[in-house]
Amino acid sequence: MELFLILAIALGALWLMSSRTRKQQRVAQEFRNNLIPGDEVMTASGLLGTVVAVEDDVITLESSPGAHTRWIRAAIAKKIEPPVEEIDDVEDDADLEDELDDHDDVVTDADRISRANDDVIDVPDDLSSLPPARKDGEPDTK
Repeated sequence: MELFLILAIALGALWLMSSRTRKQQRVAQEFRNNLIPGDEVMTASGLLGTVVAVEDDVITLESSPGAHTRWIRAAIAKKIEPPVEEIDDVEDDADLEDELDDHDDVVTDADRISRANDDVIDVPDDLSSLPPARKDGEPDTK
C-alpha cells in the first residue's frame, strides 16, 4: 500500500513538471510563429539581429547593416525590446535642446587628453641623472 502511495506521488510530480514544460514549449512556439520583419531577436547562440524576412522555417536576420544570415525558426530564442523609446513630441525635443545648450561646460575626451598632456612628467632614461639616495633611510620628500 505504501509503495502505491509513493508511486502515485512520484507520477503526480512527473505529470506536473511535464505539463509546465509543455506550456513553456507552446509559448515559445507561438512566439516563433508570430515573428515579423522588423522584430529584434536573439538566437539561442546569442546573436542579436533584426528579422528581415520570414519564409516557412527559415528566418533571415540582419546583425549589422548589410550582413544577412539565415536561421532555422527553432534557433530564435527570444525577442529583444528596444532599450530606448523614440521621442515623438516636438516640444520635448525643444526642451532637450535647451537643456543641452545650458551645459556648454561639458568636458570632452579631447579636452581631458590635452590637459593630461600639459602635465607631462619627464622620466629619465637612466639612473645617472637622478639625485643620490639618502643615507639615513628616510624617504625623499620630493
